[in-house]
Amino acid sequence: MKTIMRRIFVLTVLCFFLNTFFAAGQDAAKIQQAVEKGTAFLRTSQSENGGWSASPRSGVGPSMIILSGLLDSGVKPDDPMIEKGLAFLKNSIREDGGVYTKDGFFQNYETCCAVMCFAKANDAIKKAGNSDKGPYDELLDQAQKYLRRQQYTEDRNVKPEDANYGGVGYGGTTRPDLSNTQFFLDALKATGKGSDDPAIRKALVFVSRCQNLESEHNTMPFLANSKNLDGGFIYVNQPGASRMESAEESVRSYGAMTYAGLKSMIYAGLTKDDKRVKAAFDWIAKNYSVKEHPGRGANGLFYYYHTMAKSLDVLQLAEIEDSAGKKHLWKTELSEELISKQKENGSWINDASRQWMENDPNLVTGFVLLVLAYCR
Repeated sequence: MKTIMRRIFVLTVLCFFLNTFFAAGQDAAKIQQAVEKGTAFLRTSQSENGGWSASPRSGVGPSMIILSGLLDSGVKPDDPMIEKGLAFLKNSIREDGGVYTKDGFFQNYETCCAVMCFAKANDAIKKAGNSDKGPYDELLDQAQKYLRRQQYTEDRNVKPEDANYGGVGYGGTTRPDLSNTQFFLDALKATGKGSDDPAIRKALVFVSRCQNLESEHNTMPFLANSKNLDGGFIYVNQPGASRMESAEESVRSYGAMTYAGLKSMIYAGLTKDDKRVKAAFDWIAKNYSVKEHPGRGANGLFYYYHTMAKSLDVLQLAEIEDSAGKKHLWKTELSEELISKQKENGSWINDASRQWMENDPNLVTGFVLLVLAYCR
């Protein structure tokens, strides 16, 4: 009897692992098929000049995100589409080290996206050539120096007690926000900077002040008499400073910014024991979703997907347990949701919202390729 029971146990365990293995293989095959269709769409929508959706309003940011998504999807740097795209981006390299549309509004954002894009291409080229040096080493060095000059610190006569301290905006004298600050930190990480970097430490000051959490790290006026002290994050720590949000919306936590805040805190060296990190995790557990953008519904949905996936990848989490105790394999759930949203022509688009340019199938497809790379 013992021998029979032992054999049944072994067979049960074996079946579990075989089912898991085949399910993972099926997920990977579906993701690969979706990626190939998305890549094929972007081949057809690339402009003659090598870019995608470039305009005075959007700048070259969409092209940078798209190229990053293609590189993460396994398209080689010597692919004609990638070479043509990178050549297009080089036209936006400025004398000050930034990479942005001349006279554009998104100078910091574009440069951050450029750093991440060129860093991916640089790493792939160095790996292929088994070399320690890449063709974009100098560009990346100059660009990250440019980005440091955009941060609100003592170098810009901003003191630590100022609400703007440590943050980064779209460029120039624009007020800082958490979205641009997270891209700033992503760019520094892409150039190999760690949590001990002074710019990253200073950014943590601003990030902490965008959290709906009273602490010694955050005594911002918007917390006074607030009904939103839930541990989530907001876009700007000075309500009313953003034209995209009403005064009421501006103090409510939402998904993309909470993941952005959490990721930024991890970049700065905080651990899961820090009360700021715990509070952010609690908010995410209460608001976990791959169906909508928590706190914003359909608005900025694909931006949310990307921030969510990158943050959970940085945290190296395979699953999330929600506040009801249910465990979620987020990679599987998120990839299935995205695959179900893919259009016949291989693209993705946010049909429910024009906000954050998500009515642009090129940009949204670029975001999705980045997300699916994290879901593999």
